[in-house]
Amino acid sequence: MSLLDWLVLGITLLFIVGYGTWRTRGSRDLNSYLLGNREAQWWGIGLSIVATQASAITFLSTPGQAYDDGMRFIQFYFGLPVAMVLIAIVAVPIYHRLHVFTAYEYLESRFDRPTRTLAASLFLVQRGLSNGLSLYAPALVLSAILGWNISLTVWLIGGLMIGYTVVGGTRAVAVTQQWQVAVIFTGMVVAGYLLVHYLPANVGFTDALRVAGHQGKLNLVDFHFDPEDRYNFWSGMTGGLFLALSYFGTDQSQVQRYLAGRSIRESRLGLLFNGLVKVPMQFGILLIGVLLFVFYQFNAPPLTFNRPVREQLIKSARYAPALRELEQRHATIAAAKQAANAELATALHTDDAAQVAAAQAHLQVTDAANLGLRNDLKTLLKQGAPTAEAKDTDYVFLTFVLDYMPHGFIGLLIAVVLSAAMSSAAAGLNALASTTVIDLYRPNRAECEQRHYVAVSRWATIGWGVLGIGFALFAARLENLIQAVNILGSLFYGPILGIFGVAFFMPLIKGKAVFWAAILGQILVLLLFWQTDIAYLWYNIIGCFLVMLLAAAGQKLGRL
Repeated sequence: MSLLDWLVLGITLLFIVGYGTWRTRGSRDLNSYLLGNREAQWWGIGLSIVATQASAITFLSTPGQAYDDGMRFIQFYFGLPVAMVLIAIVAVPIYHRLHVFTAYEYLESRFDRPTRTLAASLFLVQRGLSNGLSLYAPALVLSAILGWNISLTVWLIGGLMIGYTVVGGTRAVAVTQQWQVAVIFTGMVVAGYLLVHYLPANVGFTDALRVAGHQGKLNLVDFHFDPEDRYNFWSGMTGGLFLALSYFGTDQSQVQRYLAGRSIRESRLGLLFNGLVKVPMQFGILLIGVLLFVFYQFNAPPLTFNRPVREQLIKSARYAPALRELEQRHATIAAAKQAANAELATALHTDDAAQVAAAQAHLQVTDAANLGLRNDLKTLLKQGAPTAEAKDTDYVFLTFVLDYMPHGFIGLLIAVVLSAAMSSAAAGLNALASTTVIDLYRPNRAECEQRHYVAVSRWATIGWGVLGIGFALFAARLENLIQAVNILGSLFYGPILGIFGVAFFMPLIKGKAVFWAAILGQILVLLLFWQTDIAYLWYNIIGCFLVMLLAAAGQKLGRL
């Protein structure tokens, strides 16, 4: 990075954090600190919800997901707009009518305190781990690509995020998120434009999509049903729907965004705004991944995008010769692939079917050679760098940024990653503190003044922030980072949603039955995850219905 990049990065982050802290200082009661006096308008709610979802993992890992697997990940979000409508109809009026601070507060009035405490505790475990992963993911990739110390990177991101969240609470999170969203969208639009601009002169945007389509990357919708397939229409419209219902309807990090709304109408509009924006936004991020794939069809990619792994091998007298031999083979295959793709782009542009078939046959040969090369690379990595992850797609986007983007824009894109990390983690941190104070601390200390609760909320924010940083420092890699977060959420969201499903739709079920049903349901979900190959999205449905069925059975048995 150049001096200009560092200036852009530093000024962007300092402005966002400083402005948000200055605008929201001085909260003296819980309503102000945790919910911003319930004054948020619909557009602010909508932007805050979008920013809370859009973690750094979204912008680091999702393009790599599309680069490797095409656009079928978009099906994960197909159920989200439906979920927004259902939550707006069912949950929002209840939460607003009761004037709750957290979603779990409602459960005590519906059931009892143990059920409220259980749901809050499940959220704290899941969100505490997810927040750590949200810090760890960008720190891992930035440290690998830029050579930054990973521990210092985690503390940089975490420290800035803790600072403004402690000072301003929910309003600080919301205000900073509005600027963070602006930076994020600006950076991604610039990246998308430059990807197309850097393609060969005879390959336009439409030609790029044709090349991607002929290589299976525009696989937007798959109606084939397979319970072990993570991403198809059916898993998105069922498992994805239930995940969205639980995330937006019961996860305090999201519920707190629209509890801050000045009215039911504003909260509903904020949710519906998210339902309209999220799928096109995710489509755009995945499209950047597809354009990255096309870009590297015409420009030779590195043998591995994980630079530290290459540096580790190249410094080894034992493994460096084998690595150089693989890189020579890679250069030869990449040149042949570029020629084949040039043929394909020309043939598609002129609709020459015979030439298209010939180019595709040429590509099949290069793909087969590349597959053999990748297998040889995996073997070498197991020998020379056994702890390294062979799958390097999380590094693809930042590698392009650093290698090809103009100075200044590099700093902007790094700011995008750090802004997304802070926006998501800050919302989670704010929710963790709220849940800790409102659902665990205040019920046992009901006589205290408002200033005391605000002070405890600030200390809880610091405590959860430090715990998140600690988990980030000791986290282990889990597949692709965007999948890791969703897998972790799916293991807990189903049972939590089941508790709320009973609360909303099964009025005869009492607290004792749903409490034990939730515990047993959570245990069964974890056992299924460890012992079966069921795609993770289905656990949102399984966990939800297990709790509802077990609660109904328990209530009936309790009456016998």
